Amino acid sequence: MPSTPSHRLRLYVAGGVFVAAAATATFALTMNGDADSTRKAARDKPSAAASVSTPSPAPADDGLLALARRDASDALAVGRADAPVVLIEYADFQCPFCGQFARETGPELLRRYVDKGVLRIEWHNFPVFGKESEQAALAGWAAGRQKKFWPFYDTAFGKPRERNAGEFSTEKLVAMAREAGVPDLDRFRSDMAGAAARKAVSHDQDEGYQLGVTSTPAFLVNGRPVLGAQPLKTFVSTIEAAEKEAGADD
Repeated sequence: MPSTPSHRLRLYVAGGVFVAAAATATFALTMNGDADSTRKAARDKPSAAASVSTPSPAPADDGLLALARRDASDALAVGRADAPVVLIEYADFQCPFCGQFARETGPELLRRYVDKGVLRIEWHNFPVFGKESEQAALAGWAAGRQKKFWPFYDTAFGKPRERNAGEFSTEKLVAMAREAGVPDLDRFRSDMAGAAARKAVSHDQDEGYQLGVTSTPAFLVNGRPVLGAQPLKTFVSTIEAAEKEAGADD
């Protein structure tokens, strides 16, 4: 997995911040800020980002574009590696609005854009709701080792689940993996408990903290931020603006 670019990245957004509907959740605007303070804020008071009003799409930032992995072998991505638009999602399997996006908006984006080669979606783990969120992130990565991340994703988000109530215990996660068609459950358990899984999840999480993510879901669409389970029209306008700009750059 490639590392975050070493230069300090800035994210410029019209209006300065995004405000979640039920909480004051800032998708921070600069990587020059204090990452440790952002991490502490997220851990002390993590939140799921509700739908919020999004300003007109801001220009893409080249540094943020570099966060896209664009690896054809990436099991946590769907869509062509060379698609003109990449949507990066920072999300938690226990986040209700992440589930809303997965069940309602994601399938339409797959149909409209991914299947046509316009869009690539890359999942970046950002567990913020405690141990069960961390376990679910590790389990998703482990499912990906057997090319079953997206079936696992569909299973985990297939219905609303109560947070930190045992829904993502090891036993339940193995059952989800079985339902998702993970062929080798012994390997799944081993991968989920291994150092490689923790390293991969920590990498994504630290990247999110550096960006100032404190709530989920948080998205980057070719470097443009979108916070929360926005209505489909918000993603459509942002993706199409990014596609147009990418075509103009060719």
